[in-house]
Amino acid sequence: MTSGIRHMTIDSLDAYRLAEFWSEVLDQPLHGDDKPGDPMALIEGAGLLFITVPEAKTVKNRVHLDLQPQDRTRDEEVERLLALGASLVDDRRRPDGTGWVVLADPEGNEFCVETGQAG
Repeated sequence: MTSGIRHMTIDSLDAYRLAEFWSEVLDQPLHGDDKPGDPMALIEGAGLLFITVPEAKTVKNRVHLDLQPQDRTRDEEVERLLALGASLVDDRRRPDGTGWVVLADPEGNEFCVETGQAG
């Protein structure tokens, strides 16, 4: 018998606030029972579970998400995510259109934005 991944769990200082950010990023709703102040918040369709922990992030992620825009270019998506509250960590875009951009969510968790289907 094998195991399946039910959720990817992400530690956070404010589970609901961080889940709201990722809900906007992924255009996926939060679980209907989640509300501000809850110690856990779930983006069910994405399988992301955010839990509140007392300590802040202190080192580079060992695991991160790679996003690929579906209906906009990588550069358009980077601008959208920066407007939502992400911050730029490293720009690895190349003149030929390849490469990626490393961003961080509002609590400093790094993630990458790759070239999308629209370029």
